[in-house]
Amino acid sequence: MWRDAALVAGRDLRVEARSRVTLHQVAPFALLVLVLFAFALDPARQVLERATPGLYWVTVLFSALLAVARSAALDESGGVRDALRLSALEPAGVFAGKALAVAAELLALEVLLGAGVIVLYGAEPAGVGLLLATCLAATVAVAATGTLYGALVSGLRVRETLLPLLLLPVLAPVLIGATRAFEAALAGVPADGWPWCGLLAVFAILYSVAGAAAYGTLLEGS
Repeated sequence: MWRDAALVAGRDLRVEARSRVTLHQVAPFALLVLVLFAFALDPARQVLERATPGLYWVTVLFSALLAVARSAALDESGGVRDALRLSALEPAGVFAGKALAVAAELLALEVLLGAGVIVLYGAEPAGVGLLLATCLAATVAVAATGTLYGALVSGLRVRETLLPLLLLPVLAPVLIGATRAFEAALAGVPADGWPWCGLLAVFAILYSVAGAAAYGTLLEGS
């Protein structure tokens, strides 16, 4: 399974490296959202600083929608999905590979957004261990959930609008948990944030297992 996952992840990342959609579209969109938040709340600088964790993760989730939609679209053209059905690749490996590719893109984006909130919002990094663990757990959760729901709406004419409607409510616990963990880390009380990080890890594991189990059925039915 992990060999198949590496093959699929490598393919998606190579396609992304050639097309540079994340670099030329998703990253500028994410930075623009941060800038708009800064303009909207800059007169109330204290409010902006308190809201930094929430604004950061809202931006990550909006950007993740674009990354997930792009990942799903890679299998929609050129008969790729039919080729995946007929290949000897394990469906769980295909799911894991696509989720890993999305997670890698999101992690790179989160580093860029982290620099953005430091420059624009004046955030001072603290509790670095908790911040890194939260980013990792939340990213895996978002990537696994997004890959699962991307396969669920694959082939539908309204998938571009249906995906956000289905995905955002499901990812609300990730937004809440990641925001609370970041708030604790930036406030200098990381002990209060580790339980939230643990909940994110549980969410990530649940959707990773569910996605690996269900992806074969979704692949055949799409």
